[in-house]
Amino acid sequence: MDKRHGNLSIDSENIFPIIKQWLYSDHDIFYRELISNGCDAITKLKKLDGLGEWQLPEGEELKMSVFVNQENKTITFTDNGIGMTADEVEKYINQIAFSGAKDFLEKYKDKDGADQIIGHFGLGFYSAFMVADKVTIDSLSYKEGSKPVYWESEGGMSFDMSEGEKDERGTTIVLYLNEDSYEFSNAYKAKEIIEKYCSFMPVPIYFKDENAKEEEKKDDGKDDEKKEPKKPEPINEIHPLWTKTPGDCTDEEYKKFYRDVFNDYKEPLFWIHLNMDYPFNLKGILYFPKINTEYDSIEGKIKLYSNQVFIADNIKEVIPEFLLLLKGVIDCPDLPLNVSRSALQNDGFVKKISDYISKKVADKLIGMFKTDRENYEKFWDDLSPFIKFGCLKDDKFRDKVKDYMIYKNLEGKYITLPEYLKAAKGETAEATDENGEKVEAEVVDDKDKKDGEKEEKKETVYYVTDEKQQSQYINIFKENGKDAVILTHNIDQPFISQIEYSMNNVKFMRIDAEVSEDFKDGTSEEELKSETDKLTKMFRKVLNKEKLEVKVEKIKSEKLAAMITLSEETRRMQDMMRMYSMNGMDLGNDSFGAGETLVLNANHALVKYLFENPKSDNANIICEQIYDLASLAHKPLEPAAMTKFVERSNEIMLLLTK
Repeated sequence: MDKRHGNLSIDSENIFPIIKQWLYSDHDIFYRELISNGCDAITKLKKLDGLGEWQLPEGEELKMSVFVNQENKTITFTDNGIGMTADEVEKYINQIAFSGAKDFLEKYKDKDGADQIIGHFGLGFYSAFMVADKVTIDSLSYKEGSKPVYWESEGGMSFDMSEGEKDERGTTIVLYLNEDSYEFSNAYKAKEIIEKYCSFMPVPIYFKDENAKEEEKKDDGKDDEKKEPKKPEPINEIHPLWTKTPGDCTDEEYKKFYRDVFNDYKEPLFWIHLNMDYPFNLKGILYFPKINTEYDSIEGKIKLYSNQVFIADNIKEVIPEFLLLLKGVIDCPDLPLNVSRSALQNDGFVKKISDYISKKVADKLIGMFKTDRENYEKFWDDLSPFIKFGCLKDDKFRDKVKDYMIYKNLEGKYITLPEYLKAAKGETAEATDENGEKVEAEVVDDKDKKDGEKEEKKETVYYVTDEKQQSQYINIFKENGKDAVILTHNIDQPFISQIEYSMNNVKFMRIDAEVSEDFKDGTSEEELKSETDKLTKMFRKVLNKEKLEVKVEKIKSEKLAAMITLSEETRRMQDMMRMYSMNGMDLGNDSFGAGETLVLNANHALVKYLFENPKSDNANIICEQIYDLASLAHKPLEPAAMTKFVERSNEIMLLLTK
């Protein structure tokens, strides 16, 4: 062919959006693009071999090779794939608007869909000019009688093309790095980038540092026992675990894959193997890691691939937000290699993928609950923050799993919400379906209530946020045969609010929010009115709290003198204020203490003594001590109040010695 010089034909509508995307991405993306192109060329050749249009020479390995030379500041990409003729270079390189992969797929779309074309030669090729001043191509097509072609460009806007000297099928691309990009020829850096993007590409990738010195052979005097040079090994895994069918994978393989990919040597709790061909192609493995107890410290990583080519971590548009707490890989060939988040946000197809993943996770959890509840309960403390976060973020997910969420009760046993509600009414929590099999009783949602139907009375679910702090109330509950669930996690407060919002018959109340009727002996308020009035005046005067709310009740337990209750609404308001760090507001003072009530037990000896002996020398000290003891069971005392409490306790002990 005649040597010629020309300007590249650029279709600005096609190239500029992609260049813009690259400008906002890491420049190391060129490694992915050029290796993808080489793998693409090999995939095309394998397809032709499978169709009988070309035959692979016996013993030849189809492979991709990358060589770095830090001294020369060059990177070389070589494949022994399909190669290009001069006309193809003209079309796919000089005229950037065309895509070789697109044309190839169009030609063979009805023949064989088994092998996917992962690259888009032409567009991806120009990522080289983000890091290189000069780029050369040597290519020889697989077609019989083809002549090699040499292409060279400096700056990416003009080129020189002539007949080349390459005598082996395939393509070699050499990048002569610009001054700002010398780091990419460093062997350590280059290998790290390749492993990031190309660890699972479907073609063997070999890497070599051309500046590395070969290990000198040691002469041990045994010439007849010369060691064979070590055979090079690819740096990628061409058959990653997610490409296999779940039935062909062992537990140990799943665990090893998890350790290798995420460098996490704590075993995952369990995993979900996604394998879907219709209506879209999606494969992957999602791992449920053992997580820390604090919600804020949970951090997962979902790696997104397209035909085994790494795209990015944690793309929210594809992966449901609550699943970003997990670790895993998802491979969706239908996604474009150059993912644009702005484009994905409005892509209905992507929403279907996200919904499918969410559904599969819900199905896995429900299946485990029904068939392996023992392990489900064992994993629950680690699972619950993730599931609750999912309920907050995804209504469909919540509707599927709400009846299969479990809560630890005061006896340390795990129960579902339907089981709790039925047990509270003295009913059995079991139900059966039309086949007579055991199923969980369903909690009715607002959307299930018919129009005009009278609103059902809400049933109370009592809960505990601090087992030590609220131990006094827990003991009262146990003594009276009442149960409560343990909700100690940061996410529990917004979670229970969301459950109440979505269900028409449930309300959550902390065990110290009010004195249950079950704890009283039936004495009416009218009968206790005189005691209430008298003791209210006494405590307000002694404590110097004119707005203190006081109630007198005859509680069945005679061991408890008093307790502090705080309305559920007030507590949640305080929690919300703390959540938003409104530190300027004193949440513990009287001005914000609306809803806080001192409940005195008229059956307790100390309360009886105060009622009968209001002018006793010890009345004041007893009032103060009763109030502080009730406060301690409710929340920690302020420093000044704690100091007075300790001093007063010492005074009371001295009284015992007289």
